[in-house]
Amino acid sequence: MAIAAPEQLNVSELPAWGSRSVDCFEKLEQIGEGTYGQVYMAKEIDTGEIVALKKIRMDNEREGFPITAIREIKILKKLHHENVIKLKEIVTSTGPEKDEQPAPDGNKYRGGIYMVFEYMDHDLTGLADRPGMRFSVPQIKCYMRQLLTGLHYCHVNQVLHRDIKGSNLLIDNEGNLKLADFGLARSFSSDHNANLTNRVITLWYRPPELLLGTTKYGPAVDMWSVGCIFAELLNGKPIFPGKDEAEQIHKIYDICGSATEEIWPGVSKLPWYNNFKPTRMVKRRLREHFRHFDRHALDLLDRMLILDPSHRIAAKDALDAEYFWTDPLPCDPKSLPKYEASHEFQTKKKRQQQRQLDENAKRQKLQHQQQQHSRVPPAQQMRPGPNAPAQPQAAGHHYGNKPRGPSGGPGRYPAAAAAAGNPSGSYNNPNRGQGAAAGYGSAPYPPQGRAPPYGSSGLPGAGPRGGPNYPHGGPPYGSSGGGRGSNVVPGNRNQQYWQ
Repeated sequence: MAIAAPEQLNVSELPAWGSRSVDCFEKLEQIGEGTYGQVYMAKEIDTGEIVALKKIRMDNEREGFPITAIREIKILKKLHHENVIKLKEIVTSTGPEKDEQPAPDGNKYRGGIYMVFEYMDHDLTGLADRPGMRFSVPQIKCYMRQLLTGLHYCHVNQVLHRDIKGSNLLIDNEGNLKLADFGLARSFSSDHNANLTNRVITLWYRPPELLLGTTKYGPAVDMWSVGCIFAELLNGKPIFPGKDEAEQIHKIYDICGSATEEIWPGVSKLPWYNNFKPTRMVKRRLREHFRHFDRHALDLLDRMLILDPSHRIAAKDALDAEYFWTDPLPCDPKSLPKYEASHEFQTKKKRQQQRQLDENAKRQKLQHQQQQHSRVPPAQQMRPGPNAPAQPQAAGHHYGNKPRGPSGGPGRYPAAAAAAGNPSGSYNNPNRGQGAAAGYGSAPYPPQGRAPPYGSSGLPGAGPRGGPNYPHGGPPYGSSGGGRGSNVVPGNRNQQYWQ
């Protein structure tokens, strides 16, 4: 396949994109599902290569090909980086496929379109949800460093991701982390004067400026999401799990302080500021709330979760933070342990199946106890004869003290979680998200100029100490405007809707 230089579009591919049929691949297992469609692990029949097939949902399209898919393909053909997912090709089907139901309108000629990506073994949420999973400090630093490096590359090339969350951070068994699912991504101009939709970024990771209704924003929105991911890795659970926009902004205010003109000039002029105006002024207490974090980690998190986006740390500066340059240093990705494939879609499905089994077992046990109890006639119904000795009344049968299921297992972060008032350190929150799973996106990338390794980690340097020096992106392509956004239903952090 021909490779284009950075910031240029590929103009020729071999084979030509869209020329091959999806029948060239054998679907092995579904690994994701969401508003966009389904994602499958598949094997190319001729070569045996394992890939990910992302089907573009066309059911509700009356105006042709979805604009969000066009935008995603265009952006992914532009980005070429080791921390951005690689889009290999587009394949099609000419009609109903063997594993699918016929079209509801009876159109037997309606086909499907698939994006073919390199396969990644895990997403961060699915990996973190594994029972007993614990991320070490060098491992967290390794993942965070790769996330910031890939995001810095996107921002230099004037692309906002706009949906940073654990299920969109893919990891392979070599320890490499890649940004994925660019369905909400947009090109932006450096002056930030374009009107962009504020209905983006999954609720738990959405920054305060979007919650307050701004339509003029830049890379700082992605950095807030990165801060939420960072705190989640250190804390063992999401830090702002709001059920709706109002609860979300108040959870942010509770830790980061109330938004006032003194700390955030111009905030009172944002469209929805008065709708979510706090009833009482709260001082920032982020450092107190996460006082159990390492000092350098807390310094970096404090700069990521600043309410005023103009003062929020950029990805390039975050890569130069002391956190990544102090012991223990980030580990080499290749030194990380290998795990069985774990995607959020799969782990959530397993949890649901286990809960169903537990409920069935409890129901059967209760029915068995009721059957045993019904075989003994109640004492008050036993009528002894006139000469029979008095019979003591049988004790009543009580179910109130029956155990309600096994207690939770040990958390993955016992020390940090206990200090935070969460002895279990539980990460396996059943309401962590509904309907969305691992995201896939990106294009072929040439090797990037990297600085010499630092420390003993074997990882590329960052920032002024040897950071990535990417050429600045050319003039923005694609017009600005509204796009698909996320409107999270209470308790669901991954569900999205189309604006």
